[in-house]
Amino acid sequence: MSLETLGGLDAAFLSLEAPGAPLQVAAVLLLDPPEGRRSLFSPSTRFAQIRRVIGERISLVPALRQRAVPIPLGLHHPVWADDPEFALDDHLSRAVLPAPGTMAELSDLVAAVMSRPLDPDRPLWEVVVVEGMADGRTAMVMKLHHAILDGVSGASLLANFLDLGPRSRPVPFPSTFDPSPLPGRRDLLAHAARSIVHQPGVAVDALSQALDVLVDVSQQNRRLAEEGVTPPPAPFSAPRTRLNGTISSRRSFASVDLDLGAALAVREAYGATVTDVVLASVAGGLRRYLGLEGTDTGDLVAMVPVSVRPEAEQDDLGNRVSAMLVSLATTEGGAVERLAKIAAGSSVAKSQHELTGGRLLADLAQIAAPVVATRASRWATGLGLFDRLAPLSNVTISSVRGPDMAIWCAGSRVSALMPVGPVAGGVGLNVTAMSYLGRIQLGLLGCRRLVPDIDTLAAEVLGAFEELAATIDTVAEVAG
Repeated sequence: MSLETLGGLDAAFLSLEAPGAPLQVAAVLLLDPPEGRRSLFSPSTRFAQIRRVIGERISLVPALRQRAVPIPLGLHHPVWADDPEFALDDHLSRAVLPAPGTMAELSDLVAAVMSRPLDPDRPLWEVVVVEGMADGRTAMVMKLHHAILDGVSGASLLANFLDLGPRSRPVPFPSTFDPSPLPGRRDLLAHAARSIVHQPGVAVDALSQALDVLVDVSQQNRRLAEEGVTPPPAPFSAPRTRLNGTISSRRSFASVDLDLGAALAVREAYGATVTDVVLASVAGGLRRYLGLEGTDTGDLVAMVPVSVRPEAEQDDLGNRVSAMLVSLATTEGGAVERLAKIAAGSSVAKSQHELTGGRLLADLAQIAAPVVATRASRWATGLGLFDRLAPLSNVTISSVRGPDMAIWCAGSRVSALMPVGPVAGGVGLNVTAMSYLGRIQLGLLGCRRLVPDIDTLAAEVLGAFEELAATIDTVAEVAG
């Protein structure tokens, strides 16, 4: 029996979960009411239409009918296997928002969906169709485990269920799904034994490469210091804040709607990138939210995921990500000056990331046996180490480019796309940005114990962005 092992990072995202902190991601789609004759559809018909589209196209994404089967005793990484008990209705559900059915109620529902873990004995995804919105729209919450995808592959997966117009595009007639039984204990142990034979060589190569990377980074940082350039933050050098600690099982969620045109104007005016503008907006919001004005706690640090996916693998699922640490310059009081420092720090962090080749995380993840990683994660959580140690970073901030044109799902125009990233590892806040139709949607997912008032934070982030955008008018007036 030929078995496919989960990749290093994919497996790590399963085994490194702390209790109560599943590594789940989601996309929230807001669907306009169908036009023309489709507008006569009742809510129950809308659900049936969405279910039909997913059922017709699920064969385009084989991973959605596969389970992650663990190796006995955690001796090696799990394997993917088609689920012989797969049933579409196990992964689809309906929810109705309480009155008045606004974004506030939808945000509470998204938080509840992200609070509950996926069933490990089934394929790791679900879709919740949300009805009862005040404006007649329908929402879809598509949640998947981070072991299946990263931001880039998530966009590719979602595209399989979307169209470029109200008419559904033709798809190949799906073949009969008739999977083999799940691999037995003997097959799994034999597969692990064959893989473990090669593990010492993999470990030696990965550790050797890691040492080379550390030496190169150390030398680069010395050169930067000699040139008067501040190097990127070191791991676990971030200040402790109330965002950092042991992650609970409950989530809080809010979204922020930014004008892409204004972000592009800020980018052009100050020689930054759109990601830098997002980082600066979150930094300004956190500065106000945490009350850092006038304090000297040190600059907050963001972990910024970076795709290392080759062009030829853009449509493949799984994770091809690395990460870089960027100072958020929260000790800087001026919005423009803060953006300049963040842009300069991001540039230096990118050059350091290119030096490592983005492979360090994946290589190290391939080494540890799941049983070791899982026990270490549970041990750290049980001892409350995340409440005592310096955090790796204070917040995770990522940015994904969305489609440049309008898209439809099940005959309805998608009016907004809200991304939702995972919280984990002592970092109680994730901010993920996605552009679509002239807007940038920021999805803020927090641990409710650490970020109970996430709506306040969202308002502060919006205020910080508007402060940056307003400086463009000031610059124009001075120039005039």
